[in-house]
Amino acid sequence: MLRSIATLSKRFRSDRRGAAAIEFAFIAPILFVLYFMTMEVSQAIETNKKVGRIASMVGDLVAQQREVPRADIDRILDIGAAIIQPYERSSPTIIVEHIEIENVATDPDAFVRWSRKLEGTNKSQAVPKNTKTDVPEQLLVPGTFLVRVRTDLDYTPVIAWTADQKASVGLASAFSSLNMSEQYYLRPRMSADVRCTDC
Repeated sequence: MLRSIATLSKRFRSDRRGAAAIEFAFIAPILFVLYFMTMEVSQAIETNKKVGRIASMVGDLVAQQREVPRADIDRILDIGAAIIQPYERSSPTIIVEHIEIENVATDPDAFVRWSRKLEGTNKSQAVPKNTKTDVPEQLLVPGTFLVRVRTDLDYTPVIAWTADQKASVGLASAFSSLNMSEQYYLRPRMSADVRCTDC
């Protein structure tokens, strides 16, 4: 009896047929996690580049105008929002502002002369006209104008996304959202300022 048990035990120890399956069962979850993390990080980097591209492109299109109606600004904002595709788990917020620097010798202030905002599908005035604002000190040149564009996006990773926007649970709640934003300042190209008569 003991001899047969020892023989059977020796045979089990020498049998390697199931070793690969057991090793794969241990390694597979780690491989899947690494794969999805790599995929998610690369998509997040690409989306962040697009957020910067939106701000740059919208600012560039507005800065090339001498006079632009509100409807055209709204169309430029729509073009900017389209850049983010095929990412569609959240929508960018795009704000474009036309800023005038006071023509005074010392300590000039900056004022928003007109602004437009795209949030989801809603377009509106971003801030009231003639609102005082802050700009970097190196851009405070008296008597000049600036076009400022800011893009914000709450990036939602695949692990935290559901098609019907349910609240994230468990591990996914720790990665529910990552704020991406970019801001650009440009000088008007074709004239001293960019007029918007109906903004």
